[in-house]
Amino acid sequence: MVINNLRYNARADAFEASVEIQRGGRTSRYPCELQAPQSMDPATVTAGLAAHALRMSDTVHA
Repeated sequence: MVINNLRYNARADAFEASVEIQRGGRTSRYPCELQAPQSMDPATVTAGLAAHALRMSDTVHA
């Protein structure tokens, strides 16, 4: 899993990033957002964004 373009959006009070997940030889990218104060611990931010991306990757799209 790779987190790209991590930034803080002060208007939304959220961290935003593009998260790449590799499965079965394929890479999927997910736009993720984590509502949190800018002072949040970096490890907690990356864990939250990663969890969001994993939830999105597990969603079946019809």
